[in-house]
Amino acid sequence: MLDQATTGYAMAPEQTAPLCVREKSGVVYTKRWVVELLLDLAGYLPEKALAGELLVEPSAGDGSFLLGAVARLIESCLLHKTPLIESKAAIIAYELDAASADRARRSVSDLLLGAGAKEGDADVLVDSWIRTGDYLLESRGMRSKADFVIGNPPYIRLEDLEDGGLLYRSAYPTMKGRADIYVAFFEAALRQLAPGGVCGFICADRWMFNQYGGELRKLVASGFSVETVAQMHQADAFEDQVSAYPAVTIIRRAPQGSVVVASLSPGAERKGVRALVQELSGSAGSSEATNAARLEKWFKGSGPWSLIEPGKQALLRRLEAEFPMLEATSARVGIGIATGADNVFITSDAGAVESERMLPLTLAQDVRGGEVAWSGTYLVNPWNGRGLVDLNEYPKLQVHFEKYRERLEKRHVGKRNPGSWYRTIDRVDHALIRAEKLYLPDMATRIAPVLDSGGTYPHHNLYFITPGLWDARALGGLLLSDVAQFFVEAYGVRMRGGYLRFQAQYLRRISLPYVSDVSSAQAKALIVAFETRDVAAANAVAAELYGLSKAEQGILGY
Repeated sequence: MLDQATTGYAMAPEQTAPLCVREKSGVVYTKRWVVELLLDLAGYLPEKALAGELLVEPSAGDGSFLLGAVARLIESCLLHKTPLIESKAAIIAYELDAASADRARRSVSDLLLGAGAKEGDADVLVDSWIRTGDYLLESRGMRSKADFVIGNPPYIRLEDLEDGGLLYRSAYPTMKGRADIYVAFFEAALRQLAPGGVCGFICADRWMFNQYGGELRKLVASGFSVETVAQMHQADAFEDQVSAYPAVTIIRRAPQGSVVVASLSPGAERKGVRALVQELSGSAGSSEATNAARLEKWFKGSGPWSLIEPGKQALLRRLEAEFPMLEATSARVGIGIATGADNVFITSDAGAVESERMLPLTLAQDVRGGEVAWSGTYLVNPWNGRGLVDLNEYPKLQVHFEKYRERLEKRHVGKRNPGSWYRTIDRVDHALIRAEKLYLPDMATRIAPVLDSGGTYPHHNLYFITPGLWDARALGGLLLSDVAQFFVEAYGVRMRGGYLRFQAQYLRRISLPYVSDVSSAQAKALIVAFETRDVAAANAVAAELYGLSKAEQGILGY
């Protein structure tokens, strides 16, 4: 468990820091080649007169980025014959943890002395450059605008901070929902940039796709230019093994231009930083180390970013322009029930409580074979069609919940609703029990909708789609196609092991024809494709409905 003394941030009681928080300051150590790559891409180069520009490092840690920047600043001063002492205002580095800040000071002092600086000058520079403080709070009052804000911001979920990070939420309006603190670091950095200034971070890329990143994406679109997004999911970027799904992102305060989107392969560092920079700047083609492409148009507003290659981008934009999103065609997307205490509310004992309080529950493993194979799991259901049931009317149910009362009352939902301590987080929608619906597991390598004809309820690791005016099986056939898979891959999060997240926010991005535009023959063919799990047959009908050219079918891998 991490607390304020070890992270610098006040952690909420009885919470652990996320898996990716491995270093005392709340960040992970960045490898040297990544530091050099990011500094190059941001344009912090010795041939520039760096003593006259301001670089801000918002979360210095022990000094990975700071040392790289200082080394370049020293070289720049030598090239431009500028006394190093004149660079007192060239760097501001924040570090919340005092011990880490002291280590950074010693490391920078050693670097300066090794480069020939006088001891007194080194002391002055170190004291001027490195501050023990909270960048998120202190930078808001800075009058100086930064030419560069560069680093690796910490990764800490707001709910893991004391009071859910309320102070940061009030200071940074981009922090919505279950955001990570790095969202605030992006906002602070962007707002601090001078015209033409650059923010260069290596950071988890989830904000580019997820709902909680919507306001930050909107801010970026309002007056900044994304220049480079280089995903490093497979690259060896950090000293420790972490689950951060990082990307190097370069954003400039300037009108939006073209964007280089890339992914780095395992072992990319062996290519050499200079060669990688050429590929990631678009001045050289892709190689075995990088898969890079330049996109001439970028995304506007708060919608998710798609990091696919230009040919796929063009197809995506056409389909989105010509066809409505799924929920505009009468279908609806939702997620199954979250209980807040699965070991209390979920059981395989059919006689655990009164039979009418036992609701058949479908789990993700129940739909792996292409149809619902219910495993005999039940939800102990405290809801009826009007609201929470009266426990006095169900003696066995009352005994069951009273057994776990202390645990249920300690849940966040229990504290917020003390009079209904035995409720689940989500309310049961009884109409959904009887409805036809398509189930999709949260994580899978391929989109594979499964029909529930009514009678079960989904667990929270299952998403569901109610068909509306669609025939559920015809809709299932269309969703089985590579076109539907394409939409999820364009926006969804690809996990290690090749798994995609089939979350509601991505499923809603699927564009569909209107039901009225599907002929009876096409609907019948989709139904057969769905019932036989025939992706090729589903693709054939999808090609007709979406008007796919041969080239577009090739892009989709038909």
